Amino acid sequence: MRKPTQRVTQVLAAMAMAGFAHYSLAADPIKIALAGPVTGPVAQYGDMQAMGANMAIEQINQAGGVNGSQLQAVVYDDACDPKQAVAVANKIVNDGVKFVVGHLCSGSTQPASDIYDEEGILMITAASTIPELTERGHSMIFRTIGLDNMQGPTAGKYIVEQVKPQRVAVLHDKQQYGEGIATAVKHALDEAKIPVALFEGVTAGDKDFSALIAKMKKENVDFVYFGSYHPEMGMLLRQSAENNFNAKFMGPEGVGNSDITAIAGKASEGMLVTLPKAFDQDPKNADLVAAFKAKKQDPSGAFVFPAYSAVQVMADAMKSSKSDDPETVAEAIRQGRFDTPTGTLEFTEKGDLKDFNFVVYEWHADGSKTAKTE
Repeated sequence: MRKPTQRVTQVLAAMAMAGFAHYSLAADPIKIALAGPVTGPVAQYGDMQAMGANMAIEQINQAGGVNGSQLQAVVYDDACDPKQAVAVANKIVNDGVKFVVGHLCSGSTQPASDIYDEEGILMITAASTIPELTERGHSMIFRTIGLDNMQGPTAGKYIVEQVKPQRVAVLHDKQQYGEGIATAVKHALDEAKIPVALFEGVTAGDKDFSALIAKMKKENVDFVYFGSYHPEMGMLLRQSAENNFNAKFMGPEGVGNSDITAIAGKASEGMLVTLPKAFDQDPKNADLVAAFKAKKQDPSGAFVFPAYSAVQVMADAMKSSKSDDPETVAEAIRQGRFDTPTGTLEFTEKGDLKDFNFVVYEWHADGSKTAKTE
């Protein structure tokens, strides 16, 4: 009887160890990469993304986590640079992280997303708006923000119906995001037969716009749309005021940052900008806003709430599918409806939101803004 008893004991021990191993595996944290600009000229947008995502991770963990596991953020800095974004994406692959919130700048997101889709990593961007991102048949790429072909017409409609300019300059920073949104706006103006006197690109990082301003004055431009980020827009606003060029200015969500006032000062007063709805003003988000403010954080940034929703969508899809396999979770996202601080979200097969509204705001020199549309 010794040997059978010993055999049973060994089997039971093995089963116990297997059970322990399974428990340990389930208890391992689910890592989520937060990929975006930690450094560089648009690091403020990376701060917004990190703020929203980290709050979601903290609150989900406090509520018990996901399928017995806690979520864990791992930060990666792409500095909004496409080459660095590719390096970051490869590092995320090598680190074995299977979920990504990011990237942020469209020019960085697109090359990184190619790597994620090929490697079976699920990515949700809360900020990249270029339509091309989801036009390539990828199955692992999603976003919790609208597209330039939604934002451009919103801006164009407002310009045509409310501003009614005589001669327009449409400018961009020669980058994928900036040129894409500027082209969408120009298309809306062309359809309305509003004269576009200039359609030109400037180099990202430029600090002297005097020649361009002189050219716009010569062309009698009374309205400027600039597809870019806040550092260039801020300098353009300030130098336009200094050179007595008094056209009305407008830009996409990339210029809607409080730092634009630090650059442009009083010249930022009256700038128009398209942004996601002010989710921090929604009464249903009062408790979440209070949680941000308790940490002395500003929840009004354009990408804070979409980043929170990106994490929540991932977590809810993991729960509904009872899995942390990225492909299984991706399919659950496509099939699901998710109640988030940015609304009830549903996704197309391509990974885009079925519904998203951009709002036109008027910017004020104190950093506040007033909604001009709903």
